[in-house]
Amino acid sequence: MKRRKNVIMIALLALVTGSTALVYAEDSGKAAAPVPKVLYDLSALPEPVQQMLREIIVTAEAGDIEAMRPVLESNELKPMVAATYVDDPIAYWKEQSADGTGRDVLAAMLNTLSSGFVRSGKGYDEAYVWPYFAEVDINKLTPAQEVEFYRIVPPKIATSIKKTGKYNYYRLGISPSGVWHYFIK
Repeated sequence: MKRRKNVIMIALLALVTGSTALVYAEDSGKAAAPVPKVLYDLSALPEPVQQMLREIIVTAEAGDIEAMRPVLESNELKPMVAATYVDDPIAYWKEQSADGTGRDVLAAMLNTLSSGFVRSGKGYDEAYVWPYFAEVDINKLTPAQEVEFYRIVPPKIATSIKKTGKYNYYRLGISPSGVWHYFIK
């Protein structure tokens, strides 16, 4: 059973990283991929996505990371929370947390969801992704978008991201059917 979970998590990781790599891939022989439209209107999202967002936000705002467990387990597979398989996302977040409670992770989740988002991928790979910075060229942000970027990403990390041009901080993805796919850094 654990081997099956590992295989599934590796496949999901490949899907997420592959989608991200496609956004940044350049081929001088072809026209650049269209820039995804940045969206802010949560009411325009499919109802299952809205429902999952409500569950995530209400639970995160309560400040009890253990309360996030039923939300995580509402999926057939738990969302990815790291580049490798994590059996217990709550324990992982507590371990990664600055104070061991995971509240800073919940805060990062809420900050991530406070930004605009994009619709990424097609068909089975389609997802709504927060923040939109994960899917756009960081070096082409407008001044207003840069302010939004700095609201979510600590300045020291933001400087590193801007140097590489690739967003590598928290991101969250939900499929149109309301399946929470990942919250990874």
